Amino acid sequence: MSLDHFFKPQSVAIVGASRKSGKVGYEILAGMLKAGFPGDIFPVNPTADEILGLKAYPNLKSIGQSPELVVIVVAAKHALDVMKECADVGAKCVIIVSSGFKESGPDGTNLEQSIVRVAKTAGIRIVGPNCIGVMVPGSKLNASFGGDLPAIGSIGYFSQSGSLLAAIVDMARETSLGFSKLVSIGNKADVDELAIIRALGEDDETKVIAGYLETIADGDAFIRQAERISRKKPILLMKAGVTEAGARAASSHTGRLAEVESAYECVFERAGVVRCESIKDQFDYARAFSYQPLPRGARVAVIANAGGAGIMATDAIEREGLELAQFTPETQERLANSEELSRAASISNPIDLLGDALSDRYEFAIRAVMEDANVDAVLVLLSPHAMTECVGTAESIVRVSNEDGNQKPILTCFLGASRVAEAVKILRMGKVPPYDSPESAVKTIKVMHRYAQWQSRPKRVVKLFNVNRRKVERIIERHLRMEQYEVGEMEAKEILEAYGFVTPQGGVATTPEQAVSIANRIGYPVVMKIWSPDILHKTDVGGVKTNVIGEQQVMDVFDLMMYRIPKKAPNANVLGICVEQMCTVGREVILGMNRDPRFGPLMMFGTGGKLVEVLEDVVFYPAPLTADEAMEMLVRTKTHEILKGTRGEEGVDISVIAEALQRLSQLVTEFPQIKELDINPFIVGREGTTPIAVDSMMTLEKR
Repeated sequence: MSLDHFFKPQSVAIVGASRKSGKVGYEILAGMLKAGFPGDIFPVNPTADEILGLKAYPNLKSIGQSPELVVIVVAAKHALDVMKECADVGAKCVIIVSSGFKESGPDGTNLEQSIVRVAKTAGIRIVGPNCIGVMVPGSKLNASFGGDLPAIGSIGYFSQSGSLLAAIVDMARETSLGFSKLVSIGNKADVDELAIIRALGEDDETKVIAGYLETIADGDAFIRQAERISRKKPILLMKAGVTEAGARAASSHTGRLAEVESAYECVFERAGVVRCESIKDQFDYARAFSYQPLPRGARVAVIANAGGAGIMATDAIEREGLELAQFTPETQERLANSEELSRAASISNPIDLLGDALSDRYEFAIRAVMEDANVDAVLVLLSPHAMTECVGTAESIVRVSNEDGNQKPILTCFLGASRVAEAVKILRMGKVPPYDSPESAVKTIKVMHRYAQWQSRPKRVVKLFNVNRRKVERIIERHLRMEQYEVGEMEAKEILEAYGFVTPQGGVATTPEQAVSIANRIGYPVVMKIWSPDILHKTDVGGVKTNVIGEQQVMDVFDLMMYRIPKKAPNANVLGICVEQMCTVGREVILGMNRDPRFGPLMMFGTGGKLVEVLEDVVFYPAPLTADEAMEMLVRTKTHEILKGTRGEEGVDISVIAEALQRLSQLVTEFPQIKELDINPFIVGREGTTPIAVDSMMTLEKR
């Protein structure tokens, strides 16, 4: 159901309107009147005849017509009765400002659920409860107690925190940032982040979607919804509460490394959502996305009237992975032979117009680089020298930026305070984003560039490999039937083999003689590992011995493990010793998966072996993976540089790692029973060699 009734209602009733200043019911009504809402306003208060010059009504029914939007401000214990009244009079939507619902405990949860049931039966949409309301500057609607309406703009904002939204509105007024809609979603009893993102994504008045979230209810739906909307317009989100790993007993390397922070980071990247670390960042990005076109590439031209500021910008450009644009010969000649520029000016990038540069010099240089095919974005810096025309320069920048046909973003940084204050206002009003430092401006260009890259990605195509699903089904079903949720190494390797992985040759021995026979068959050196479904981390109990050579050593290791390990793990069912060929050539990496309760399977890649949890050089990405996404996972790690080959060392076949990630992604997507999975180490050699899944562990979801 559309949320238009929240944004463009013809009439609003405020149940709990108060005659006393400072009360929420009074402030909401006063805010509606101050905003100049053109529709009908009905204060509802059983003990008042008139409030703020408007006739008051004892209840909704006495109004004599159906209010399109009802704002409920009464105590939580009366909210259910009011919702029933809303259903009786045919209200379309309701904002429940009141608190005391699920945030207060079980009784509040039950009350909230009862209200939602009544609303759903009547076809009523709810924003809240426990929120500050809704603001729509274009409709002159201020159904909130978040202060005065901000300016009209193209940014749609939603927040799970009402107090944060009120602060953002106040900050936006000081910086002339405008909004299309602002919604405080509170407890998200009905209208949640998915509904708001969908509504703002389809809203012609909204160019940029921004918000603050503490929880995401349906992770899979969020990815699909955000990915669809991000194709049309940017979504800028602050996400709080991501530093705690949560109360989860992770048994695998992947599970221990897959913290909440990692989950949100990779999910936002997959969905094209721009992650904002602070309100300042969010404002910086929102202003640029709202005002300026996206850059077509990473090449930045810098124009300044001081060498120091240009150097700061240059350093920031390199740090952020952008490029300092190389001007075409035509642009260089145009700058070098111009009468507008001083002969002493530096015409290479960054351009230094010198301290005596007036507005005309700035305008000439900006036009020159804007017309250069090698320039994707322009950053204009200004330091207020005695002769600097701050206001005039700002006006020139706005004029060039707003000319028809301009397809390149212009960002600015006017360093200083009081002397540039008026110029900064002109830039804001002219829709040219100003920044307080070169670094902030460059960071914003990087974010715009990355978003533009994301938008230009081809449609996702997930390759399906020819696998033996039936074999995996039998193994998993057998474990679940026996309530064995830890899959032993041998069975885990059988599952991997069914999906195209190669594992070391070997077998399980129950006697020293069998161990010797296996070792002689596969060749030395060998690795010997304890085989027990109850021991996931074999090295912790001394259950792994590498580089075993010769029959006598095989027998000695067998006897020693079978003697010592039952003492260290007395409750473990030790079935024997696994004897396998030892892989001695190649690089060790880790492939893994952790099934996040919100977002489903998160694939992991990184440095393998014993150092995985020490170095933590890992990256996560939601399954299923495309070939490009699998390769991108590799590139984003430091391990990638080592795998390519450094200082004369031969590199390994990176493509087989990407394929292995895709195969693993297919496995965990097709079998949601798998909770965690590690292949560590996964040994990969030079091109033409076969990668080996040396060791693996797997746990299943309990039924």
